[in-house]
Amino acid sequence: MTTGTDRPQVVLVRHGETAWTISGQHTGRTDIPLTDVGRRQAARLAPRLAGRRFEVVLTSPLGRALETCRLAGLGDTAEVSDGVLEWDYGAYDGRTTAEIRVEHPGWSLWSDGVPGGETAADVAARADGVIERLRSLPGNSAVFSHGHFLRVLATRWLGLAPADGRLLALGPASVSVLAWEREQAVVGRWNDTLD
Repeated sequence: MTTGTDRPQVVLVRHGETAWTISGQHTGRTDIPLTDVGRRQAARLAPRLAGRRFEVVLTSPLGRALETCRLAGLGDTAEVSDGVLEWDYGAYDGRTTAEIRVEHPGWSLWSDGVPGGETAADVAARADGVIERLRSLPGNSAVFSHGHFLRVLATRWLGLAPADGRLLALGPASVSVLAWEREQAVVGRWNDTLD
């Protein structure tokens, strides 16, 4: 993809489907494996990423992201990074929004946070560190991670508040591209799935 500049781009890949993706459970640090569908989704990413050269490929240490990266054909060159872990949902890990709202009506991860986990500002600080590193590289990079983290990463790339990630839907095994238009950081592609 070209957006009028030779500045490096960042390809974001959300992991494939898991059982908790289907059930709507918040999946933070719990290490849930890919489903059979999720593995097929990840394997279908390989031709889309083949032939691209990346200065660095970062992947979350959680199995769903690692396996997506491997099945997409980039596992051999990937660097495992805690910086791209999913949002730590604390006491809400494994719970659905509907379950949480029984106790806390109107609850939103983006504005209300989670007990015993990370705040939006905490996640943004991690994302800012990743962005600083990736922007310092001379070439393109890829990040295999998780839905909420990648949404925060995109908002921070644009210079927006982390809570603005609530406006960016991101499906399993999707590919997005953070790019440049002249000197302006932009989203070049978002939530591109094969399904």
